[in-house]
Amino acid sequence: VQVVESGGGSVQAGGSLRLSCTITSATFDDADMAWYRQAPGHECELVSMRKVDGMPYYADSVKGRFTVSEDNAKITVYLQMNNLKLEDTAMYYCAVAEYPLEPAPIQCPTQKNYWGQGTQVTVSS
Repeated sequence: VQVVESGGGSVQAGGSLRLSCTITSATFDDADMAWYRQAPGHECELVSMRKVDGMPYYADSVKGRFTVSEDNAKITVYLQMNNLKLEDTAMYYCAVAEYPLEPAPIQCPTQKNYWGQGTQVTVSS
C-alpha cells in the first residue's frame, strides 16, 4: 500500500491550501484516514481524521478552519485548510489505518499503519 500526499507549499497567513492523500490499494478504501503534522521541536499532532463510521475529528487548534473530505471512490482524502496561521507551519502526514490510529504519537510517522512521505506547509506573515 502506498500513501501519497500532495498540495503543500508556502502561503501567507490568512491564505488557504488543500492537501490530498491518495492510497494505491482499494483494500483500504474503507479504512480510517488521518492527517497528522509535526513542526520542528514539537510532538506529532493529530490534526483531523476521516472516520469510516462516525463524524470527522478535528483538533481544537484547527476547528472551523480545516475540513476533511474524500472523493467518491474513497481513495483520496483531502484536507482543506483555510485562514492559515503561522502556527500551522509543519510537515503534514497522511496515515491510513490498518490498526487503530494513534491519537498522540510523539513522533510521526509511526511504525504502525501506512504513512505517506509528508508534505511541507509553510505559513508566513
